[in-house]
Amino acid sequence: MAGRFLRMFQPLSRFVPEISPPQRKVGFNEKLFWTAMALALYLVMSEVPLYLPPGAEGGDPLQYLRVIFASNRGSLMELGIGPIVTAGIILQLLVGSNMIECDMSNPDDRALFTTATKVFSIIMIGVQASAYLIGGMYGSLLPARSMVVFVQLMVAGILLMLLDELLQKGWGIGSGISLFIMAGVAQTIAWSCLSPLPAFGEVGKQSGALIAFFQTILSGQSLSTVFFRPGQNPTMLGFITTIVVFLIVIYAEGVRIELPISYARYRGFRGRYPIKLLYVSNLPVIFASALFANIYFISQLLWSQPWGRNNFWVSLLGQYAVGEGGQSQPVGGLVYYVISPQNLSDVASDPIRALGFTAIMVAFCVVFSLTWLEVGGLGPKMVAKQLIDSGMQIPGFRRSSKPIESLLNRYIPTVAVLGGVLVGLIASVANFFGVFGTGMGILLAVGILYQYYQLLMQERVAEMYPALRHFLGG
Repeated sequence: MAGRFLRMFQPLSRFVPEISPPQRKVGFNEKLFWTAMALALYLVMSEVPLYLPPGAEGGDPLQYLRVIFASNRGSLMELGIGPIVTAGIILQLLVGSNMIECDMSNPDDRALFTTATKVFSIIMIGVQASAYLIGGMYGSLLPARSMVVFVQLMVAGILLMLLDELLQKGWGIGSGISLFIMAGVAQTIAWSCLSPLPAFGEVGKQSGALIAFFQTILSGQSLSTVFFRPGQNPTMLGFITTIVVFLIVIYAEGVRIELPISYARYRGFRGRYPIKLLYVSNLPVIFASALFANIYFISQLLWSQPWGRNNFWVSLLGQYAVGEGGQSQPVGGLVYYVISPQNLSDVASDPIRALGFTAIMVAFCVVFSLTWLEVGGLGPKMVAKQLIDSGMQIPGFRRSSKPIESLLNRYIPTVAVLGGVLVGLIASVANFFGVFGTGMGILLAVGILYQYYQLLMQERVAEMYPALRHFLGG
């Protein structure tokens, strides 16, 4: 039975936009079609510009977060999935910590939870859109233009939410949020390698790192010019780092500890329970990035108020100065240290900021890893209970949750901390070398590709052998 908090959203369920689940079996090819359509619509919206005056986009202090939130500066996808992810995280943490009552095994509770998530997502879209406009992200806009941009961001955010629901309701494959993140990472990497646009500050060279590399070889210039380029031009150092980070993440995905298990009813049946190094996957990076983005939005909104610049607490949260194009740029406070330096020259100019960003990212990834063990039901106690309930036991231990929990307690918290440290270091340090798609983007892309491979194989097998659909969760 839903708690009082979720029941508050029951009257709103009839007004919240919704995608109905299919009333028939959706074939594999049809799922591919709707998945491709959702992806195509997202890519189109990523290129449709907002109603802004020329040059209003200016610099982009949130550039390193764009990929993880599948957003694109100055387009309808300015906010990306950020508000949806933030709303989902808030409600998941509230449910996981038992601050609100919700039984996910109850269909009515799940429906109310979905409605609450949508309402929170719409509220977060409005809040972040307002923060962009009031905080001076686009400089000073006329009221009428600001209202048009606000409506554009609201409509685009709600449409993106519905596209995600379209796939998750069974019309497509996987999650729209994962699909959009993967598409954004792939698009960024491809553009960084092969962009035909003229390079900033370099005569006769294109922006793409590989194109500039071959142009340099043909012209007989020193190769050092493509490893260290002016401005934000993609470099061969970034290209090599991107490959290295991909290999590290793929290797880390395969590192695991395997505990022997056996089935209590059948003594001959034995298997292994894997505890991966990335035990809580990439969730700590998503949580940390969402937190950093919201720190930026809130601090910018408070700083833009007449009283904000003289307030000690607001200054401690974030200080801003007018930068390129009239936009506010962080120059001090906490927000300055949660925005990543973009290249080695930025690191050399302010190494304390680079160290501070790395320390904060790693610390929050570790904290979120440990928090999610309990909130997400991945802690030793819950895993031991799940093994016992499924009829499994660990050879040499009594078939009781206490000794199994004690054994799991030796590994799971340690692995969660090590995994949090690893993803935090990759997410922060990789950016210093100009990695394409950011370190966070590559972390997410590898995990998403692996998940999509499994989903596609399951869908294909279920299509060819319908009798196996029940065992595959179809």
